[in-house]
This record gives sequence, C-alpha cells and structure tokens, in this order.
Amino acid sequence: MKRTVLLLCLLGLAAGTLRAADEYPLGPDSQRQPGVPQGAITHDTWTSRIFPGSVRDYWVYVPAQYTPDKPACVMVFQDGEMFMKEDGRARVPIVFDNLIAKHEMPVTIAVFINPGVLKAASPDQQARFNRSFEYDALGDRYARFLLEEMLPAVARRYNLSARPDDRAIAGLSSGGICAFTVAWNRPDAFHRVLSFIGSFADLRGGDIYPALIRKTEPKPLRVFLQDGDHDLNLFAGDWWLANQSMESALQYAGYEVKFVTGDKNHDMEQGGAILPDALRWLWRDYPQPVAKPAPDQSGDQRVAILDPAHEWELVFGGAGGSVGSAQPAPSAASLAVDARGDVFFSEADRIMEADAAGKVSTFQQNAGAPRGLAFGADGQLYACDGKPHSIASYGPNREKRVWAAGVDCQDLAVTKDGGIYFTAPSASHDSRVRYVSSDGTRRDLPPEAGTMPEGIRLSPDQALLYLSDPARRWITSAQVLEHGAVTNTEPFYRLETIEESASGAAGMTVDSLGYLYVTTHLGIQVCDQPGRVVAILNPPGPDPMSGIAFGGPDLQDLYVAAGGKLFKRHLLRKGVQPWAVQKPPVPRL
Repeated sequence: MKRTVLLLCLLGLAAGTLRAADEYPLGPDSQRQPGVPQGAITHDTWTSRIFPGSVRDYWVYVPAQYTPDKPACVMVFQDGEMFMKEDGRARVPIVFDNLIAKHEMPVTIAVFINPGVLKAASPDQQARFNRSFEYDALGDRYARFLLEEMLPAVARRYNLSARPDDRAIAGLSSGGICAFTVAWNRPDAFHRVLSFIGSFADLRGGDIYPALIRKTEPKPLRVFLQDGDHDLNLFAGDWWLANQSMESALQYAGYEVKFVTGDKNHDMEQGGAILPDALRWLWRDYPQPVAKPAPDQSGDQRVAILDPAHEWELVFGGAGGSVGSAQPAPSAASLAVDARGDVFFSEADRIMEADAAGKVSTFQQNAGAPRGLAFGADGQLYACDGKPHSIASYGPNREKRVWAAGVDCQDLAVTKDGGIYFTAPSASHDSRVRYVSSDGTRRDLPPEAGTMPEGIRLSPDQALLYLSDPARRWITSAQVLEHGAVTNTEPFYRLETIEESASGAAGMTVDSLGYLYVTTHLGIQVCDQPGRVVAILNPPGPDPMSGIAFGGPDLQDLYVAAGGKLFKRHLLRKGVQPWAVQKPPVPRL
C-alpha cells in the first residue's frame, strides 16, 4: 500500500506540474540566479547494518561556502532523490545555494537518502522494499541508522556539526513522519523538523503522536508542517485531519510550530513553492538555540508536576563510578530512601548512599550483589541479596543480618507491620510474587495470569500492591488483605507503548496524591489514581532507566538510575515514605 501511496505522490507531481505553475509557482529562490555560487553533489550507495542487507542510494550536497576548518550544519532529506533533483518541485540544491548566498540560512550540507531495498536473491524473486518499515515506524531504529551509519560516513569526508541546533531533518509523506520521529526520539541530535504532507496516520501507529505530544514533557524542537485539504483519506486515516491534530497538539504543548495549509492532494505542489520560506522559518534566528517550550495550558498535568527551573542533574556515575557497573542491573532495580531523604542504591557489590547535597559515600562494602532495596518502618534497610540468595537487612550501625534465607528476590516492598512482598526471578519459583511475614511465615501469591512481574510497590496507604512487567503495557493492581494475602487483581494502569506491547516498565514510586511513576521505554510515565497516563517525563538520557524514588529532605527530588548513573530532578510533586502510611485524596474520575 505504501508503494501505491508513493506512486500516487509521484504521479501527482507529474500530472500537477502545469497546474502548480499557476496556483503554486516556484519563486526566484527555486531558480538558478546569476552570480550565486553553486554547491557540489556527490552520489554513493550504502549497505546498512541496522536494516540488514538493505542497499540505498544517497547524495551529499556541499555548498560552495563550506570550509573544512568550520563544522557545517547538516540537513537530512528522506526520499532524497526527489528532493535532490533540480528539475523537480523541491530543487533543494538550488534553494540552498540561493538562501546560503543571501545568509538566510547557515552553511549547510544536505544528505539526501533513499529508502533501503533488500535485493532479491534471484531474478524470479521479489525484492523487499523497506520504505514503510524505515519511515513509518515509531521507534529509534531509523535515528540510530542516521547517527551510527549514515552521518558518520558523511563525516569522514566533511566536517559536520554534532550540535542538535545545527541539524535539521525533512521529508514528505512517510518521510515526513520519519523526520519527526527521528527528532522526537533523539532531540539530543536534531532540533529542526520539516514535514510535507506527513503521514501521521495509522500505517504503523503514527496516529498516536498527538496524544503522546500532549502528555510528554516538551522537547527542544521546532516543527514546520504542510498539508492540503485534498490529501489522502485511506484505511489508515485521513492525512488532512491527522496533520491538523498534530498542529493542535504541538500548539497545546507549547512548541514552535508553523502549519501551512492549502487545497492540494498528496503531492509537493505547495511544498515546493513554500520550501524557501519553510527553510527561512526553520533556521530563523540561527545560531540562537531552539528553546525547550514551557507548557502553559490550564489543567495540563505536566505543569502541575514539572518545575521549569530544574532539569536532570548527575549525582553519581561517569568517571566517579557507575550504578551497577560490575554487572547488568536487573530491569526493576530499586532505589531506597531513608527518613532523612538520603537515597541508597547498588553499585556493583556495594550499597551506596547519596545525601541531599549530592555527596555520595559507601554504605556497605561486599553487600552480595544487591538488587531491590527498601526501608522499613523500623529504620532497617532491606535488600534482595544475590550472594547468597536471601533478603538481608542493615541496622543503624550498618550491621548485616540474613532476614530471610533461601530467598531469590528481584525487587521488594516492606509493609507497615514488617512483612515483605517481593518478586522472584522466573526460574526460581512457580510463583513470581511472594510474601514473607515478620515472623518468617511465607506465602505464594497468585499473580494475574500470563504476567512476569519484576517491579513491586505499595500504594501510599498500603491498600494496593502494584506489579510491573516490562514485557507488558499494564501495571497490575491488587488489593492487600491481612497476613500478606491479596485479592481483586486487575491489569489496572495502561501504559503508553509504541510499535509493540512491551512497555519496558521497571522501577515504580508514588507521590502524596497517589500518582504512580513508572520508568519505561518512552520515559517516566505518570499515572493518576484511576489508572491513566497523564504525563510522560523525559528521561535523563537515551539509556534505559531502572530504579526510581522520591528523595531529598522535602521528598521533592525525583531520583532515577539510568545507564549506570544516578540522576535527580526537583519536581513540584512530593513523594511519601513507604512506612508513613497516608490515604491519598479522592481522585478526579
């Protein structure tokens, strides 16, 4: 179907050339002008590793003003051959020559990339065409292809800037949503997006973007959209309505967005005519950085959670050590917070302590490869001890004792009466969720059928038990009874996912309003009491996150373990100590 869509697009370009001359004429910036220096274009092919076996053509435009001693800006175009041709509707090399000569955009190297094709093994077999797989997908695969393969290949010949403010990405149709996806997933690499007739429809789940944009903490992006009211209306959705939804969502979230509309079909008639102005808008005020927008909508949940004066701060890691550096940390590795608000975390075979001032010290050497950590009302620190398998506890004098022997646990939660719920690795026991009382009595809990929970937490009033399963999109909620029993289990919290049902849900924590914070592939998803994702906080970097907890003297610093490091960020919300049982307010339903 996508080949049909592309064919319609190309046929529209050909059939509409005469009409475009009258209705959307190409201006002087799209024509060769006397005295304007012309850039050079080279052609090559690339066989990808990230898209195994796929081969593609690509072209590199280098402006005449480029000098190797100064890093050049870079702009990537999907469906590159169409944008590169000087007799087409886009004519990017001509437009670049004119705008760069007039200093209306910076010296920019353009990389024109065609979608990949896996060539057939024999003449009687069909090739595999990767365009939809590469462009319509919502994950970071295509971004990694650009950042790990294509741009490094170009950078071996030319001095490309690595600053995200110096990078732009563009495309039409599926290439348009691809451009947005790359910047959305990697705002550390691209800040400027240009989309013509973008396919923000359900070809591969792209219709979710308006909802994600409204929920997700803003990113430093500048986005130009164009579409016509006669665009496609197919099984996957209505392109015209989808682009309107994108513009509405971006406006709601506070982004710099410009949406130019027309009356054309799925073609580049209007796009070609407005390309020079679109580039001027995209690069305006350069080299001023693209700012991270501040949402200002009343009722926006992100506004009630985020403190705009604070971003993520590195607490521990890098040259000074790393969280769990000796071995991969379990996905649900937890952080523990004591009565002072100090945060405890595992680092290799040690348990470390970070105070509110950011000072990190060793709490316990040779701790036995600890995993899950939690404090109890008795002031003891409890740990899932991997060597040997047990639950250990540490008193005020840091003395260690085996609290429960022969227990292979991954994460744990301590109840107000001293019992412990914990998750067990899949190979250790038939039951994935177990309970040990303060007197040593053990109980196996039947989790929801088909789940493999790893993370475990209690609600602020300890009335509910929460279980996270990284392979699912649901957080399980169960009602807590006496003596460690649970009942009325439901797949209650619905997390946002893209492309697959696996959320990557790992660490969990709660705030004083009963909101649940979950580390996932998409970021820190914040769920209200009724079980809905109302906000998604950006992670501190591209690395997977694990543990999460509120710490600091006022419990308003959110701590996260990610990529072998510990980060913190001050929020407007406040956490709760696990043992300080408190009933959250009645939620808005």
